Amino acid sequence: MMAPDSSLAFRPCLLIPCYNHGPALVRMLDGWLAAPHGESQDDETLLPCLIVDDGSCAETAQLLDELVARHGWITLLRLPLNQGKGGAVIQGLRQAAALGFTHALQLDADGQHDLADVPRLLAEAREYPQALISGAPVYDESVPKGRFYGRYVTHVWVWLETSSFEIRDSMCGFRVYPLASTLGLLDRRSLGQRMDFDTEVMVRLYWAGVAVRFLPTRVIYPPDGLSHFDVWRDNLRISWMHTRLVCERMLDLTWGRCRRRLHWSRTPERGAQWGLNFMLWCYDTFGRRGFQLCLYPVIAYFWLTGVRQRRASTDYLQRLEKFAAARGITLPAERRSSFRHFLRFGEAMLDKLAGWRGEIRHEQVELIDNGAYQALQERPQGVLVLGSHLGDLELCRALSRSLGQVTVNALVFTDHAERFNRLLQAVNPQANLQLIQVREVGPETAILLKEKLEAGEWVVLVGDRTSVTREKRVIWADFLGAPAPFPQGPFILAAALGAPVYLLFGLREQGRFRVYFEPFAAQLQLLRRERAAALPQLVQQYAERLQHHCLKAPLDWFNFFDFWHLSDDNTDK
Repeated sequence: MMAPDSSLAFRPCLLIPCYNHGPALVRMLDGWLAAPHGESQDDETLLPCLIVDDGSCAETAQLLDELVARHGWITLLRLPLNQGKGGAVIQGLRQAAALGFTHALQLDADGQHDLADVPRLLAEAREYPQALISGAPVYDESVPKGRFYGRYVTHVWVWLETSSFEIRDSMCGFRVYPLASTLGLLDRRSLGQRMDFDTEVMVRLYWAGVAVRFLPTRVIYPPDGLSHFDVWRDNLRISWMHTRLVCERMLDLTWGRCRRRLHWSRTPERGAQWGLNFMLWCYDTFGRRGFQLCLYPVIAYFWLTGVRQRRASTDYLQRLEKFAAARGITLPAERRSSFRHFLRFGEAMLDKLAGWRGEIRHEQVELIDNGAYQALQERPQGVLVLGSHLGDLELCRALSRSLGQVTVNALVFTDHAERFNRLLQAVNPQANLQLIQVREVGPETAILLKEKLEAGEWVVLVGDRTSVTREKRVIWADFLGAPAPFPQGPFILAAALGAPVYLLFGLREQGRFRVYFEPFAAQLQLLRRERAAALPQLVQQYAERLQHHCLKAPLDWFNFFDFWHLSDDNTDK
């Protein structure tokens, strides 16, 4: 199942799993229609509702059919056999995505949730569209004491499983799911199909880096309420689920550290300064052809010893080929493997050296669809270039020289900018490329970049690596057939700087340097009240262009880490 289109604006729906709750569900929805909830109560403007009939009896099935016939805002998904609450919710989430919704607000059919809180949960989801929004139950005297105190057993389990107290309540079925990240999880893992689902999905989403936010909500237990909770069977199932989760956590904390997903910035640097100096010496001594001969044993060493990087390369190539095959896209006629991917990276480093030395002239660079660049030549100005780790971003230097030695400033989020700047000075003292090292983009950085843009310089940002200090602040966008986390920061910064934004992809195709210089926005607009809806659209637009060019040059994307998941050791909030 494909994830929902992240380019869509915030589009939520109600999701109600139902198993023989026909009368209670009818009373609940009819009561909601009769009560004011801050929006017009008619079929045209009501929140769309998806009911999942989980193999109900004939009486409930008839009531649901009548309910759908009366209200055009209700859609019915009927399952032929009972799958359990979790199974019904999973099917409902997939159906909601297929219908074009971005979020699904789950609530129980037995009437225990306060529908007056629906607008509050949706407002929170609109403000934090990447988070899982959940109700935090506030009980009255109707709650059975056994259930009330029994929940604390689950709380302790969850605290152990997450090593935190952030999950205040994992059993409340009144929650808003972000469909992109949730379906990504469901595509990767098989989860419990019954009463164990609510807790397991929340814990695993938390492990995957999805923020969980809670709002207090009143929960009642109707005197005539129908519960399908089997004390012995479901408690046994939940206990087994907690046992598995705790064991996974313990294994991860002990033997699993070598397989942990590290943030790209925390991946140990391999080669360091001596490697760069050696590479430069080989280039100066033996020239380009001699450098290429030295490249094979060096790349072979890094390929053999780089287990994480090799695994990430293989995963990326498999995803790309599967995506292309599913859509009938013809990939370039070349052999693809993780070793060839590594080798292409080494060749790109050779091109990078040539670019730093000024040996790549702008005449050697072919501009594809260069109307935007020609317009920039006619009216030189400071521009913001949104790049990636696809191909050679330094080719923008060759382009900038045709505008009269325009200075290019590249923002880097590692601790190596000073070392690279020294190397650049050694290679070419006249290089008009300046690396600006930052750990976090603050007001000082924004002011500095604004000054450079006003001076007519270029500022280069990359949009395909998460923040070093704020990893969880991401937008999940569909990329090569699966949700992937893209950083918010470059797009928010671009909007704050107010400069024209272009995309740049520098690829080596058929022995030539080809640069795709594409207009992205004359000026990004991200008003605070519209940010939640506008930002995912911008990120998805960027992801689609990156995807387009990855399919054109599969071996030229150099992100050698698990791109589709957040790291296992992120601590930012």
